[in-house]
Amino acid sequence: MSNNGPSDTAIMRTTYDSATVRLYHLGDDGGATTLMYGPLSEALRVAEQQTQETQDGLYLATDNDVVAYLDLIET
Repeated sequence: MSNNGPSDTAIMRTTYDSATVRLYHLGDDGGATTLMYGPLSEALRVAEQQTQETQDGLYLATDNDVVAYLDLIET
């Protein structure tokens, strides 16, 4: 597992509901668009309201980890 980009594992080192995260969408062009900064619990609510196509490119980042949204909810 690399620490340089999005993780290929669903386990985040910071997983409590109030952990501050960045929810962002990584586009096909490699550009990242931030949807929000805030608590993990709120980011998960925002993410689940997105279209399936958008969810495919969503990532959650803490100060020490990154995980794909779909990988996180599959656990």
